[in-house]
Amino acid sequence: MRRKFFFIALLIGLVSCQKSLDNFNLTSPDGNRSMGIQLVDNKLNYQVGSQGVELIGTSELEIIPNAKVTILKATEIENDDSWNPVWGQQSSIRDHFKELQLDLNIDGVGGKLLARAYNEGVAFRFVLNEGEKPKEAIFKFTYNLPNGNNYFTPAGESEPLGPVDYKGLTDYLQDKGPKKRKISVPLVVESTDQSYMALLESDLYVANGMDPMHLDVGEMEGKIASINKVALSDKEWTSPWRVILFGQSAGDLVVNTVPINLASPSKLENTDWIKPGKTLWDWRVHGYTAPDGFVYGINTESYFRFIDFAAEKGIDYFLIDDSWYKEVTKGHFELSDKLDLEKVIAYAAEKEVDLMLYYDRRHGEYGDDELFPYYQSLGMKGIKYGFMGSNVDFTREAIQKSAASELLIDFHDGPVPFTGIRRTYPNAITREYCHAQQDSRRAFTPEAFIKMALINAITGPLDMNNCNFDLTGINSGLRQKGPRETNTYFSTVASEAARTLVIFSGLVCIPDAPEAYEAKADLFEFIQKMPVGKWDESQILHSKIGEYITTARRHGKEWFIGSVYNQQGGALDIGLDFLEADQEYDITFYEDTSETHCKTNPEAYQVRNGKVKKGDVVKAVMAPGGGHCMWIRSTN
Repeated sequence: MRRKFFFIALLIGLVSCQKSLDNFNLTSPDGNRSMGIQLVDNKLNYQVGSQGVELIGTSELEIIPNAKVTILKATEIENDDSWNPVWGQQSSIRDHFKELQLDLNIDGVGGKLLARAYNEGVAFRFVLNEGEKPKEAIFKFTYNLPNGNNYFTPAGESEPLGPVDYKGLTDYLQDKGPKKRKISVPLVVESTDQSYMALLESDLYVANGMDPMHLDVGEMEGKIASINKVALSDKEWTSPWRVILFGQSAGDLVVNTVPINLASPSKLENTDWIKPGKTLWDWRVHGYTAPDGFVYGINTESYFRFIDFAAEKGIDYFLIDDSWYKEVTKGHFELSDKLDLEKVIAYAAEKEVDLMLYYDRRHGEYGDDELFPYYQSLGMKGIKYGFMGSNVDFTREAIQKSAASELLIDFHDGPVPFTGIRRTYPNAITREYCHAQQDSRRAFTPEAFIKMALINAITGPLDMNNCNFDLTGINSGLRQKGPRETNTYFSTVASEAARTLVIFSGLVCIPDAPEAYEAKADLFEFIQKMPVGKWDESQILHSKIGEYITTARRHGKEWFIGSVYNQQGGALDIGLDFLEADQEYDITFYEDTSETHCKTNPEAYQVRNGKVKKGDVVKAVMAPGGGHCMWIRSTN
């Protein structure tokens, strides 16, 4: 269904004795959110409120510094339709919003301001028309927030910052470190009434000449700003959306569909080749000694073992990381003499396991125009691209070029978040916009995991590399690429299983050895059964940043539920009201035991079965740093 309503404000202006077009109001479809836009002294301002409560006070919108803005015309529309993503947290997404379009004259430059109001958020974007304009613009967007908030923000490959007050946010930016600090998106705002907002961007894909959004603080409490320099030409230019999300809980922000609704629709005519799924990965297994005495490394036999296990357990992919090549020159890889890649490729094809290969430019540049077709010629289904950092133009082109060669792409090592890109180019299957477990040979804590699951994950899929089952071996320092400091990986195997569900991704990379999974085959069943990226529905049932999270995802009539608790441990009551009435369900629990502890007994777990129905409440009891999983399916 699609409905549009048009309002020509210019006519109202004429009727009102030529009154200037300088004051507009827009409400969300349900009427609960309100947005005001004013022209004051030829400058654009806005406010946002909810049911009479001011959420954001008078704040600035600017694209050309110190320019005189005139509003020429205003048009309001309402849109209500649905679309189906190629893969994601939902199989159908409703796109219901009201939009105000203001036609502008900005010191002689024609353009538009688009303002959208959803029930769960608001968004703004500028469009500058084709024609002569300054060579540089400043995309400035400020947020005048109430006093007394707590703030949270990602911190690269470290634990996210927060909760901190405004002074704590200021102190964080002023810290004298090796690099100048910035506030990364999203900035999550916890208000005094425990409701939440998130500040971020969407559809950066369309905005040429711009870096990713970062935020800064002002001189007065609550003043936040995002300011980006923009390189302009005579061509039409469109900004990314500046997005403000709302939620009654932190978890509401993670499943909020506003950012992906704002993204440009898919540019790919055929997406049949894009398959979300699970992948084994070699990198963290190097040095592992199997029960039969075999030691894993970069060699053909190790990779055969991965492929055999993937084929047996129905794992879609096997990802071969760095060191399959020694040196790179233009159009040529000098392959490692430790393995026979041609044999590995042939063996994987025989076993019907798809392969993905790693690449970065530290050993030389192959050339991206040739790189992706070369990977396709090898029969690869995807590429993991490392160490390219926050380079928007490179990232955009790599996504486009990988799609042209029908390759999935996974970016690592401080990538551009590119929120919404999975709609525009669904082959952008995941990225490491977080601290991936054991990366930089450091382990993150349960608290850091829960923070990333409720902060970084707002921007989209994360490649976090959870699901290690040989926690005792890793903590003992028996892996070549495990944490440098022993006994610092605090988790439980039930928590590791739950984390693969909690973190949304189109590619779930499980990093342990096949034998470690086989030794706990009953627990690994939860991973095997999970239909990664093929979810019909996703809900966050419990969430408190840094303390706990419960995620429920549905595929058809099956539900998968994962919970994780911090190092305090605890219990969460999980109501099963989402099940269908008058239906009995089988349930399998994968959980900690009374003896489990993330530091002293991480591998203790139990698996048990039962029956449940709609309305039942499950008490999920978790050890310190522990977790809890449930697989629910119809008895019939």
